[in-house]
Amino acid sequence: MNNFAPRVFFMPESIFRHTHRVIYAECTVGNHVYYARYLDMLEAARGEFLRSLGRTALQWQEAGLAFPVIGVEISYKGFARYDDLLAIELWAAEMRGVQLNVGFRILNAGGALLAEGVTRHVCATTDEKPKRLPAELIEALRPFLRSGDIEANAGRR
Repeated sequence: MNNFAPRVFFMPESIFRHTHRVIYAECTVGNHVYYARYLDMLEAARGEFLRSLGRTALQWQEAGLAFPVIGVEISYKGFARYDDLLAIELWAAEMRGVQLNVGFRILNAGGALLAEGVTRHVCATTDEKPKRLPAELIEALRPFLRSGDIEANAGRR
């Protein structure tokens, strides 16, 4: 299997969009965003995504749940520079059992694709035991899951 084969990411009907302005501290001496800083941007966007669904990450934590990242796949297509305004788009790429995969795209103000991929999360209790995704979260994420994937994932929960 070729691990470097391009992947196709299907976009659902609803997409969460987060705006981020690149700050100087995120850039290299060559004035482009350092590759690992995109992960920080994704973390901020996922936090706002959760907030938009009705609960903050802290509120989930206070309820005894966390969604740690267990894997990341990212393909860089372009670069951002200091003061660029970016759109970070997120959606539920897969939900089943204890796993939640969040698809993403990062675009510049002109709409050019800078990065795309998926972050893989596991739902766990705050004492690090895997736990099924809560029904409340699954229902809140349904509009952000491609309709064909809802049926494919429904039987695996």
